[in-house]
Amino acid sequence: MLNRRLIRIKVFKVLYSMVTSGSDSLIEAEKALNYSCEKTLHLYYLMLNAAVALKNVALARIETGLKKFNPTPEERNPNRKFVSNQLSAYLEGDPRFMKFCGDHGLVWTDDLSAFIKKTFQVLCGREYFKEYMASETSSMAEDCDLFIRIFSDLELFEDNEDLASTLEDMSLFWIDDLGFVLGAIVRNLEVMRSRGSMPVPGVFLKDDDREFASGLLRASMTDYRRYMDIVVANTSNWDPDRVVTTDLVLIVQGIAEAVRFPNIPLKVTINEYVEISKFYSTVNSKVFVNGLLDRILRKMTDTGEIVKTGRGLIES
Repeated sequence: MLNRRLIRIKVFKVLYSMVTSGSDSLIEAEKALNYSCEKTLHLYYLMLNAAVALKNVALARIETGLKKFNPTPEERNPNRKFVSNQLSAYLEGDPRFMKFCGDHGLVWTDDLSAFIKKTFQVLCGREYFKEYMASETSSMAEDCDLFIRIFSDLELFEDNEDLASTLEDMSLFWIDDLGFVLGAIVRNLEVMRSRGSMPVPGVFLKDDDREFASGLLRASMTDYRRYMDIVVANTSNWDPDRVVTTDLVLIVQGIAEAVRFPNIPLKVTINEYVEISKFYSTVNSKVFVNGLLDRILRKMTDTGEIVKTGRGLIES
């Protein structure tokens, strides 16, 4: 589920929180990291379950129309193509999926139900949805294509301020995870379209990603003071009040990664933390992080404090 970029971000958030709070409890930090990683998987299930929720809203609208004393011709003979879509039926028929959603409260009820109703109203006005409803064919591939369009529709989900606010209220750990989760759903729907079954994601893509997460956090926290001293020693005109704390935490974490994981090339480590600084620090942070981290890592390589092996020897 989680890729290395998102793992680095989650470690950074935990490390930053621990540093700014003055806590040095590795146990508490590891608990926070594990919980944060698990919550991303929960968000994946919640968002995928929107396919079922949208179908249910459409079905409720049809049933309401049929109960009217004087229904319109369209209400009397509703188009049931969407409520009969094979993807939502597949999810509803998957006991593991439904149990996981039920056990963790990942269902679109209460405030979320109002959002889904509004989303379905907007969806009905989309040209791609109108074309789907007008098509006389029916297949899992066609239904997957529709939901790929839906989950890729920025206005419906990723850039929707109402959804962002609601998710933030539900879990602070979901901040910034939505785009990644929607991308994972789209990729798995593409697999579903071609193979007829959907991958069941775990928290991590591979076992070594789990070790990467825990190892990076431990290395960053255990040697934080030592690495901070290295940062201070390599900064001209050192003035702590003029350097953003996020930059310092990112640089320390970058040093920890370079030392702890000999198979990761220095260029990869530097580029990753420069990219993260673009979203979590100031406008000028990318230049500061890039220059200082590169200088420190090169010096530590020359002195033998950083030793790269295997793929880590690759420079580009």
